[in-house]
Amino acid sequence: MRRHILRPEFTVAALNARGPGHLPGWFGIEITAIEPGRLSARLPIRPEMLAPNGFLHAATVIALADTSAGYATFAHLPTCADSFTTIELKTNFLGTLTEGVLLCTATAVHSGRTTQVWDAEVSSEDGRRLALFRCTQMVLWPKPDSAPARS
Repeated sequence: MRRHILRPEFTVAALNARGPGHLPGWFGIEITAIEPGRLSARLPIRPEMLAPNGFLHAATVIALADTSAGYATFAHLPTCADSFTTIELKTNFLGTLTEGVLLCTATAVHSGRTTQVWDAEVSSEDGRRLALFRCTQMVLWPKPDSAPARS
């Protein structure tokens, strides 16, 4: 079994610096902790994150969970891997909020050379579980140089 190896260049500050100018920055997602096999984040709820029915929009919860799992994947990529892409995700919604702060903890289930699987739990500040999220990430490796054309 492969240990969950955290790359040292992916500190909390380095991960938070990735957000501005992209969806995580626009949402206001903040990474609060990173350690081998685990990442924590938070997201203050704003009125525009609510659906027209007045409840928290599912996309807000998914944005937090997916960003948490994605940043965790970056921080745990094997040496020399280029990047990753999500190949599957699923969310079970168990509750909602209309104000306050969402908390998320992403935990590695599998961190291999070709795929990673992450679970993320989204909760309220008082510890109520709001959503369970799981995603599978495909690790992307540099493409080998193109072979010369045959004549």
